[in-house]
Amino acid sequence: MKRSTHRILLTFYTIIPIALFVTIGYYGYAFYSLPEAERVKPYPDPNILYNLWNPSGIYGHGLGIMGTLLILIGLFSYMARKHLKIFARWGTLKYWLDFHIFSCTLGAIMVLFHTTFKFGGIISVGFWSMAAVWVSGVIGRFIYITIPRTIEGRELSLVELEGMQDEVILELKNRYHLEFSELDNLHHSEVKSYLSEKGIAQKDIRKVKRMVKSQHYLSNRIRRLNKLNKIFHYWHVIHLPFALIMLVIMVIHVAVTLSLGYFWIF
Repeated sequence: MKRSTHRILLTFYTIIPIALFVTIGYYGYAFYSLPEAERVKPYPDPNILYNLWNPSGIYGHGLGIMGTLLILIGLFSYMARKHLKIFARWGTLKYWLDFHIFSCTLGAIMVLFHTTFKFGGIISVGFWSMAAVWVSGVIGRFIYITIPRTIEGRELSLVELEGMQDEVILELKNRYHLEFSELDNLHHSEVKSYLSEKGIAQKDIRKVKRMVKSQHYLSNRIRRLNKLNKIFHYWHVIHLPFALIMLVIMVIHVAVTLSLGYFWIF
């Protein structure tokens, strides 16, 4: 996927959740702005707002179902792409991560309105677990994109980065008879004069300077990878447990809802 296409897709992923939140909020405002007691209990007389937007209403219940499905689709599609070899060639992993966040964000918005902004009992644990998963997921996305990767989006290991670094050092030594340690101690403005003194042809000086720059870049990536591996470890400690709690409570909630006979339009 081209960078311009990816930017358009990210713009789409940003606009749609905002538009969804505004749309539901606009059409459901008359209900969601009611006092909590009136949002969670039927009126003495049948009321169309309650029948439409309460958690078991046509709209409210539908938002809960569609939101749950979107979260599950976003979660399990990303897990399948990441862990199952059969899906290894199905697009770059970072694009699946973007879809994962997009789908789960849409689902979280729908679930939020499904709750009618009332959080109590075990449902509150599930909701705040979902909120923690979403926030940590967005943070994880920014951590993820800073990890050094191949052009296909595969995460580079420390061994691979060090191997790339060794290749540059060997090429400098074998092809130009230069030690990188000497070049590394020079200021950028001093490299050209040093190479000229070493008898490096003018046409090769630019190539050598690019190789030195590449070596510095690889060194920075190695340092970054070491730091990010530690950060990612602590990130998983937060993200995964909350995700499991959310899923367990979601299953319990759905099971209880079905056992009580709430089948939406079905």
